[in-house]
Amino acid sequence: MMKKRVDTLIACVFVAFLAGCASSPPSRFYTLSPASVPAGTPQANCSVSVGPVTVPAVVDRPQIVVRTGPNTVFIDNFDRWASPLKDDIGRVVAENLMVLLGTTRITLFPKSAADDASYRAAIDILRFDSEPGKAAILDAVWQVRSAGQGQVRQGRTTIEEPAQGGYDTLVAAHSRALGRLSAEIAAAIGELETRKP
Repeated sequence: MMKKRVDTLIACVFVAFLAGCASSPPSRFYTLSPASVPAGTPQANCSVSVGPVTVPAVVDRPQIVVRTGPNTVFIDNFDRWASPLKDDIGRVVAENLMVLLGTTRITLFPKSAADDASYRAAIDILRFDSEPGKAAILDAVWQVRSAGQGQVRQGRTTIEEPAQGGYDTLVAAHSRALGRLSAEIAAAIGELETRKP
């Protein structure tokens, strides 16, 4: 009799476990997108290597990390980045620079073609905060180095983009912020290009 009760109890626990697994919400995956294409971009006669790109350890994970307070975050297990965040940031900045500089000679570090690039744009993301219903916050320091002349331009870009909605609007806001970061890097490259002997 006791064995029958134990077997029934084990079966009930197993069924409850399966039901719990079946009721989990599906994961949703997000990717950043390049900025809108501006009209009449200049044609640059240079090549650029984008990277390395670094991101804070707190957001360097597949899950989207949401800021819930000054010292608290929520790691969302069902809303995730489709690819590693630093790779996605590098890809978007590279695509933006292609448009902003009017060249297809943009590579992502550390590809072999990056060694011969006219410029290297390194990006260190200090903050990549996500606040659904409020804003996407980007704080980045960056450096553009000229391969030939060894000239350097450095900058810091701090942007708060409004995100009045869910994760779709939040990711779009991060994409807009990266568009503005890309524009500042493109301007630095353009300045170095005009100073070439």
